[in-house]
Amino acid sequence: MPDRLRFAPSPTGYLHVGGARTALFNWLYVKHYGGEFLLRIEDTDKARSTEESTRAIFEGLEWLGLTWDEKVVHQGANLERHQADARKLLERGKAYRCFCTPAELEQRRKDAEKRGQAFSYDRRCDRLPQDEIERLIPQNVD
Repeated sequence: MPDRLRFAPSPTGYLHVGGARTALFNWLYVKHYGGEFLLRIEDTDKARSTEESTRAIFEGLEWLGLTWDEKVVHQGANLERHQADARKLLERGKAYRCFCTPAELEQRRKDAEKRGQAFSYDRRCDRLPQDEIERLIPQNVD
């Protein structure tokens, strides 16, 4: 039985019925077993996350009577830790850098759709030689 369950919506829009359903089921389940319900805001998509959407999520959950048991965690607040973890994974060969642009990925999605297939990333950047990676890194730093 879980001691804690979390609901982790992305504040890129309003709380929708699917998100509310997930939050409700998690809340009911953990409360049935005497655990804690946690709320983590997945605000790492800085381009699309908004304060208005975050506020709407809070208001929607409160309107449903779903309260959380600890301070809300904002995933974006842990950016430095995430970056350090990513560097460790890269150093250990457990992750790779992707240099595909959003436009390239969108084109591949459209091409797959035209073929009647679901898009699946082909991990092409995982096969890049080290000298190519070193060349691309400076061009892709935010």
